Order: sequence, then structure tokens, then C-alpha cells
Amino acid sequence: MTTHVETRRRRVDTDKQACSFVEEIRDENLCKTTISAENEVEAQKLANNYKFGFRKWKSHVTERPFEDRSDIVKELYSELNVIKPYSVGSLFTCGNVLYVFLFGWWISLVYVFVGLLMFLTVFGIPYAKLCWRLSCYFLWPFGKSIEKSSVSVPAYSVKILEDNSALEAEEDRKLSSPLLLSTPVEETIEEPTGSPQDDHYWRRMSTYAWLLVGFPLLAVTHFVLCLISWLLVFTIPVAKMSAKTLHIILRTPPEHVHISQAIEAQEHEDRVVLCCYHAVNLYYYKYTVDGINVFAVIIVTLVIGYVDKTNQFVSSEVKFATAVSSIIPLSYYIGMGIASISAQSNFAVGAVVNATFGSITELTFYITALVRGHHQGNKCLEEIVKAALTGTLLGCILFIPGICMIIGGLRHREQRFNSRSAGVSSSLLFISIGGVFAPTLFSKAYGNLVCEDCTNSTGTNTSGSFTCKNCHYDLSANSYSLFHSHIEPLVYTISILLPVSYIIGLIFTLKTHSHIYDIHIGDGTGHLGASVHWSRWRALLILIIATVLMSACADLTTEHIQPILSHSSVSQYFIGVTVLAMVPEIPEIVNGVQFALQNTISLSFEVGSCIAVQVCMIQIPILVLFNIFYDVGFVLVFSDLHLWASIFSVIVVNYIFMDGKSDYFQGTALVVVYFILLALYFFAPSPAGC
Repeated sequence: MTTHVETRRRRVDTDKQACSFVEEIRDENLCKTTISAENEVEAQKLANNYKFGFRKWKSHVTERPFEDRSDIVKELYSELNVIKPYSVGSLFTCGNVLYVFLFGWWISLVYVFVGLLMFLTVFGIPYAKLCWRLSCYFLWPFGKSIEKSSVSVPAYSVKILEDNSALEAEEDRKLSSPLLLSTPVEETIEEPTGSPQDDHYWRRMSTYAWLLVGFPLLAVTHFVLCLISWLLVFTIPVAKMSAKTLHIILRTPPEHVHISQAIEAQEHEDRVVLCCYHAVNLYYYKYTVDGINVFAVIIVTLVIGYVDKTNQFVSSEVKFATAVSSIIPLSYYIGMGIASISAQSNFAVGAVVNATFGSITELTFYITALVRGHHQGNKCLEEIVKAALTGTLLGCILFIPGICMIIGGLRHREQRFNSRSAGVSSSLLFISIGGVFAPTLFSKAYGNLVCEDCTNSTGTNTSGSFTCKNCHYDLSANSYSLFHSHIEPLVYTISILLPVSYIIGLIFTLKTHSHIYDIHIGDGTGHLGASVHWSRWRALLILIIATVLMSACADLTTEHIQPILSHSSVSQYFIGVTVLAMVPEIPEIVNGVQFALQNTISLSFEVGSCIAVQVCMIQIPILVLFNIFYDVGFVLVFSDLHLWASIFSVIVVNYIFMDGKSDYFQGTALVVVYFILLALYFFAPSPAGC
């Protein structure tokens, strides 16, 4: 009996001007917007997207009903036993051809070898024939089906009589009945079909030969195939096919395994065990099962990084690339864990988790690089850290809003946002950047310019013009009156004021204007029960594991970046502001683009602003605090290029956000400005100490 469960659609009323810190909300009805949510947890997650200091997250933190998922997702979770209409040409894809070169040829050879062994045993000739058929199948399995035939069992007719009198009456009736008359219809009861793996199957000599000789070799082969294809993520269909072969087909009597073209098996679709059409599916990154296979890939990265210390098997460049690439999925799972905990907790817990784990990706790399540079006496790594900090600011201020405007503008001709809210966010960002670069401005105004590696064009050391390669402001201990008396106290003061400003923003969200974020649940239809992907404790465990792995990846990155810096013709500034700054932010860029495609461009802007504010108000003060307790030589003074590029970026963004409209022309302007600044970094000379 089908029961219908009434569900409600939660509607979350939240303020689009969540980041407005200066203007009082007079007409509350005009400031509210309604957001549809499937359950209370999703409603809380959406409300957190509008709160100051909370990372913006697009993906679901709760499980949606399978019937509501897209056809692509349904395809990922489907079993490989469905026969579909296809054309022969549709099977010749790049992924299927890649399967032949990666897996098909050697799997087929293994089956041929096992078939020869089974043929030599004489008893295992039926399995030798099966191995030959499977070798042809695994060389090109696409468009073919494997059926498991059932065992026919005869039906017996049974007559059920109530008592002896009925039995005698039936016998008398049979004796008096003419032979040509039809006999009574008997009730037939058919015995249930037995399994192919019955007692008779396990008593055959061929089965023992198969279990001792053939099956172990193929079990190891399919286990290796499952492991490799699962780790590659996009080849998970191959892992499914291999697992089903090992679990069902190889444990079935050979006479019950039939291989044919999928079209021919349509009449017996219920008996199809395996039918595969494609070996590669790019959407399988959605099928990572809590990231088990992704974490396994990261483990492989760490093994090749720490085991091969002398770079005999893998070069430093490859280790650097794999370590940096491993940061991307770790950043995603850290973001997912933060969003899951925040959506299931109160504001205080969510704020603490966002403030601590929200910057853990970048901080692990920065601190690891500073410590390694201090131990090696290499000032270049400190400059790389400053370049990465500036590159994160430039990417969050220019590139993320710009690319979101472009992609969102392709779907929506014009997108509108609250110019006052965006203006206040930009002003807050301008104040934060002004505070971060205040010591730099102070040193430029009062510091002593020191130049090294100078040569005189006239050949004398007393007159003429000089050409210097390394000019910088003297902030060493020798310049005590300037650095220790003025710049250092200014750095400590700013490092206190910036986190205080962040706390004030949180208090604004929690207390002063908490009515802006009230959640109102309206009537409607939706999913009543909320089944979260990760519980709070599970999300916390994943956060801790991801943080530990992130530290290891950061250590490998800083260890193997030095050969790249030494032998690269590209400026070290450019490597810092691009690769090291933007790779960890790729999940945030994806979130911003998804918000823009859903016509919520304001959240796309907040994605970049949130990261930039955390860089200025949390990450940099923590680096200064870390330098107090463990002196790594980190000085909060940036180069001229970092200074003016950051200030210019904030001015451009403030101008773009004035009219409250967004289209792809404005986005193109921001992206062009970003790449112009990258060109300046590309051709800039290497920083001092590199």
C-alpha cells in the first residue's frame, strides 16, 4: 500500500545586504529575499552564504532523493546490466580506445594464459573455453552482454485432497470415466529454480582445478584492475565491470555463461549480468563516495614524494605538480566539511569553524614554506609566500568576480545586485588591504634604499651612472631606529586591529542585526527529512584528516619548488601569484561560477570578498603571530609591485560595482586587468634572495 508523506518546502528569508555595516535597515520587507530550500539543513546552509565570515558553498550538504537527481547522476549509480539502444559508431570513443591501451590488452592476455593452464589440466577444459571467450570480451567489451542462464527444474503436479472420502470418490470417478473423456485439471506446483552453484557443481573435478589454478590468478588480476581504475576516478565503470566479473561470472559454471551482442540479448534482459558501453565518464568525480578514491590518490602522491627522496624514479617537477594538484581535492573536502558543520550547528560554532579551518589550506603552505626557508637560510621562500598572498588577493578581487560575470552573462544577459552591499564589502576590503600594506607604505616613506650588485657604466667607482640589480629598503636589525622602533610596533598593532575588525563583523551578524538573518519556514512541498552527507563528527574527522594531508602536500610543494625556481626562466613572482595562489582556490571559483549561472551574482562576488577578507584579517595576522613565537624572519613589508597592484585592483572593483549591474563586458574588463597584472609579474625581475 502506497503511503503519501506530506512534506513542506522551507523558505528562507534572508537579507541580501548581509555585508552592509553602515546603513540601518528601515524597511525590512524591501530588504528580504525568499530562497527555496529542501529541508532545514539546506536552509541553514543557504542562510550562512549571506553571513559575514562564512564561506559560500553551493553544493548540497544533504542527500537528495534519487528520483530527483539528474540523468547524469543516475547513470553514475546505475548497475552495468541494462541494455540500451546504441549504434556501432557511438562505441568508438576516445575513452573506449584508451581502455584498450590501458587495460584491455593485458587483461585479455591474462585470460589467454589462464586458459592454457586450464587446458593443460584436462579437467578444466570447460573453463579453458570460458577463459578464451572472456579474453575476447575484455579486449573490447563495449556493446556486448554476458548472460547467466538459469537451471531448468521440472514441474510436478500435486493433488491436494481434504479427506479419505474425497480420495475414494475420486478413484471411483476415474474407474467409471470413459478413456476419451478429459481428466480433471490438476494443480501444478513448480519447484523453485536452483542456483547454478549447487552441490553438483562443487563436486566436479573441473571446479577444483578451476579454484586451485585459474581463479586465484584472475582474482589477483581483477583486484589490481579494480584498484587502478578506481583510483583514476573517471574509469570507475571499468572497476564496476571487473568487480562484477570477479563476484558473479567467475563463480558461475562455464556452461551457464553466455556472451553475445547486447542487441541479441534484449529478449532475455532479466538474465543479463554485465553490459557496458563506455569505459570512461568524466562525471564520475561526483561518485567519489566521501572521497575515498581521491584520498587514495593523495596517498600515492605522498608515497612517491617521501619514499623516492633522491628523485631516482620521479623528478622534482613531477612531485611538485602532483603535490599541488592534490591540494585541489583537499580544498574541496575542507570546504564541504566546513559547510556541513556550519549547516548543522549554531552561529557561534559555525563562525569558529569558518575562522579556523577556512584558512587552513593557505596557512599550511605559508607556514611550511617559511619554516623551510628559515632552516635553509633561503629568503626566496619568504618572497614566494608574499607573492602567493598578493596573488590570492588579486585573484579574489579581479579574477573570481570577472570570470563569474562572463560565464553568468552568457546565460543571463544582465544580472543585478545590491550596489550598496557590494560597495560596503569593497570598502571593507579596501580598509583591510590598506591595513595590510600600511607598514609597506611607512617603509617606503621613511626607509633607506639599499642597492647591491651595482656596476658603473664608465668603469669607475666614483662618478657616472650606476646599474643595480638588487635594490630594497633596509629593514634589517642594523636599521634599529626605523624597524624596531616604528615599523615593528606598527605591524603588531595592525595584526591586532584586523582580527578585532573580523570579530566585530561576526558580532554584527550575530547580535546587532541578527533579525536580518531570521529563517522563516513557509508552507509548500519539499523533503521533510534531512539526511546529511556528513554528520558533524564525521565532517570534523574529515577536516582533521584533510588538514594533516594538506600539511604533507604543502611540505612536498615547498621541498620541490626550489629546483623549479632555480632553473626556471619565469619570474618567481609569477609562480607565486598564479600557481601557488590560485590552485587552492579552484573549488571556490567553481562555487562562484555556479552561483552566477543561477542568477545570484551577489554570492559570486561574496565568494571572492570572503577569501580576500580572511587573507587580510586572519591569515596575515596569524603569520605575524607565528613569527613572534617562532622567528622565521617574516616581515610584513611587500614590494612595490605587490603594493600598487593590490591598491589598483580595489579601485577598479569599486568602480565596477557602483551601478549594481553585471554583464560579461564588465567581467571581461576585470579579467583583462587581472592578466595585465600577471604580465607585469611575468616580466618582473626575481625578488631579492632568489
